Amino acid sequence: MIGVSRMLNRHEINALTDEQAEQSRKQFGSNALTPPEQTSFWRELWDTFRGDALVRILTVALVITILFAIFGVGDWLEAVGIAIAVVLATTVSTYSEYSNNLLFQKLQDEYSKILCKAFRRRDGLVQVCDLQIDDIATGDFVLLQAGDKICADGVLVDGDIKVNQASLNGESEEASKTAAESDYVYDAEQIDFLDKHKVYRGSVVTNGEAIMQVKCVGDKSQFGRLAQELKEDEERESPLKVKLGKVADAISKFGYLGGTLIAIAFMVNCIFFNPTLLPGAATYFSAANVMQILRDLVSSVTLAVVIIVVAVPEGLPMMIALVSGLNMKKLLKDNILIRKIDGAETAGSLNILFSDKTGTITKGALQVVSFTSPEGNDFQSFEAIPEQLREMLLINICGNTNAIALVRNGHLQVTGGNATERALHEFVGVDGTLTYETYKLECSDSLMFNSSNKYSASVLRGKLNRAIIKGAPEKLLGFCTAYYGEDLKPHPMTDEIRTRLEARMSELSEKAMRVLAFATSDNGIGDSLLQDMTFAGLVGIRDELRPEAVEAIHTAKKAGIQVVMVTGDKKETAAAIARDAGLIDSPDDVAMTSDDLAKLSDDELKNVLPRLRVVARALPTDKSRLVRISQEKNLVVGMTGDGVNDAPALKKADVGFAMGSGTEVSKEAAEITILDDNFNSLVKTVLYGRTIYNNIRKFIVFQLTINISAVLIALIGPFIGMGTPLSVTQMLWVNIVMDTLAALALGGEPPLARYMNEKPKRRDESIISKNMWSSLIVVGIYLTAASLIFLQVPFFKTLFREDGLMVYNGSDIYFMTGFFCFYVFSAMLNGFNARTDKLNVFDNISGNKMFLYVMGLIVAVQVLMTFIGGSILRTAPLTLKEWGVVILLSLIVLPVGTIRKLIFPAKAE
Repeated sequence: MIGVSRMLNRHEINALTDEQAEQSRKQFGSNALTPPEQTSFWRELWDTFRGDALVRILTVALVITILFAIFGVGDWLEAVGIAIAVVLATTVSTYSEYSNNLLFQKLQDEYSKILCKAFRRRDGLVQVCDLQIDDIATGDFVLLQAGDKICADGVLVDGDIKVNQASLNGESEEASKTAAESDYVYDAEQIDFLDKHKVYRGSVVTNGEAIMQVKCVGDKSQFGRLAQELKEDEERESPLKVKLGKVADAISKFGYLGGTLIAIAFMVNCIFFNPTLLPGAATYFSAANVMQILRDLVSSVTLAVVIIVVAVPEGLPMMIALVSGLNMKKLLKDNILIRKIDGAETAGSLNILFSDKTGTITKGALQVVSFTSPEGNDFQSFEAIPEQLREMLLINICGNTNAIALVRNGHLQVTGGNATERALHEFVGVDGTLTYETYKLECSDSLMFNSSNKYSASVLRGKLNRAIIKGAPEKLLGFCTAYYGEDLKPHPMTDEIRTRLEARMSELSEKAMRVLAFATSDNGIGDSLLQDMTFAGLVGIRDELRPEAVEAIHTAKKAGIQVVMVTGDKKETAAAIARDAGLIDSPDDVAMTSDDLAKLSDDELKNVLPRLRVVARALPTDKSRLVRISQEKNLVVGMTGDGVNDAPALKKADVGFAMGSGTEVSKEAAEITILDDNFNSLVKTVLYGRTIYNNIRKFIVFQLTINISAVLIALIGPFIGMGTPLSVTQMLWVNIVMDTLAALALGGEPPLARYMNEKPKRRDESIISKNMWSSLIVVGIYLTAASLIFLQVPFFKTLFREDGLMVYNGSDIYFMTGFFCFYVFSAMLNGFNARTDKLNVFDNISGNKMFLYVMGLIVAVQVLMTFIGGSILRTAPLTLKEWGVVILLSLIVLPVGTIRKLIFPAKAE
């Protein structure tokens, strides 16, 4: 390493003073990036209100209900209930999203606190100062060392480094940067990542040490420009919003049609079935009956409004908000930060996912996978290698490297060197920190690795008086005339050993491993160095798969999600990783490069897309094109990314997954941030999204069954001379209790592993499936028929007391109370049918104890209302015998649901 003092002696640093830096910021701008516009809580609340069709319908119903209550023909209780549903539906989801955004912003703010080592002239002396990244100014000189993230665009004035520019250009290959000559002209408009002197903000120094002069800061840097170019694209609605919008439209039409027909039916009943008048319209419309006509008209309109209100499941938006909010908190515990509440819902509908390789499917760091001794034996750990051979390998690794290994707080820390050298140090572990002291070694000469010689060497003096060499095996093996046995005794190289080693080299290469060979020589650095070498073994190095990634990919494929790995690696490496990960498991699966992709027309790419598994040497523009083509095929698209260059694709995808280790720009563009960069966490998001979707479906089945039966009873009743069996206040009561409490009950249903066996739902697919329709129709008709039979068959009246108080159609109050409770309990018990497709209605009930608590609460509240409801709810207390009748009759809905499941079994959709 070149010392800082040596660089300062060699290159005069015209460091800025603090005052000059402040003046520079005024002239050229701050190094802080312009943050995206922050949306206030109230603005987000308004956007939530405006963007939800069901909430808008509820608001219309609320206004109508308030108007009727003001004029004395409506119920304030229902108005309060709808208002609570609207407030909860909008505020809960908005608060969850807003609080997660605050947390996200806090994480982003941490980036601005990163310290840079800048040279400043203070008290007449040039000093190295730790400055926050936002305090760097144009003209500053910054010290760059291994591990530093470059804080601005600039040019090297001294030293040489290697940098990883993947966050900007998607290339995983490290780039070498050297100091520019004094006559070098810096052109800020010319963006060239291959320029050997320019360095860019967001790049990471992987090796070496240098001094950079800052040329462009903040929004004027290439990093900042890319961030500012990320305009607000017109966002596609989430699949769930599309589906719920259709449901809301259908429900509103159903409610308006039902309300109109019921108002007509009510008037027909008043005209033709009025026992106080002679049958016929002439009698009804006589002058003497004007006030009655007006009262009946008001009653019919009121009933129509109530039916419209009842038809709208106001608990649905609230349930979506509650379940989404709860799941956002659960996901955060699993290192998944949901910034936009639609993100998790959309993840559950993914058809295709374009995923990075490095750090997501793989560990993101090179590691030694195996060591092969010259005799052909494989060892997966350093400790397993025979002692004498292990000692030789240790010296060869640690005596021929630019990496430095230290032990701090009991943990090995490796800095400097390139990725391969760091991987070798990790392989030998703590032993690598003691080599020189233990073996009293001294390096008398060395040769650095370069692309032409393909090896590096060091001449050691001490216990081992010879040259140690590591490099490309195809370069070294041919010059080896001997090999070390596992007892470290040299043996003449034979054709058999050479063939065996070449076969092993080919085997490792086919698995996308970087193969390195080790050897020793009795010659010094020079032309004869490689002559008569002794072969010491070879290692296979690779960025290994995350252990959990293979299972997670298998789970995603079972869930019907097509996973495509998009990487900057070469095709052979990417394909080998894809095979090991289970992405490629068929001869029909396609792996192609960016060049291959560019040769395909859009129509050709659409044809290839279902078989596409790998895109290698991928460019940022490839990701955006893949998203566009997939969306044109009406697929729900997910995209992972970590660099500034990934931001446009993340933004365009239906759901963008930014990596926690990625740039702040990529995180701003994504709906979801995977804090641990783990593919398994990404799959968990899909499971939670599907849980939300399935819970919404369960609620729809539960609620619409009640709505359909209530409307049918109110519609049919007048035509058979029954009037309206459920009073206006009773229907409103059912609506409030069932909507609100059932939302809590079904919203708490836990994630089930079997959801990951379902196929993804198409964007244009109805949220109400055929199986759901069978439940709505069968149970809805049962509830309607059972209610009408209960009211019309005289036998049931004999099961209840009579006290002469006739409240409806010649029926006693106790009988009508029994009917009201029968209807509520039947609807409530149907919740057990709705919560699972299994025949066992108690399946996995322990995972949602809230369901049992809520159902118990509904029973308790309903019983209480028989005591205090009085004339408002048209109820009276029942005896134990009468309660027994009500409960027994109500339980019939459970076998009805079971029979329906047997006839119409749920299928994997």
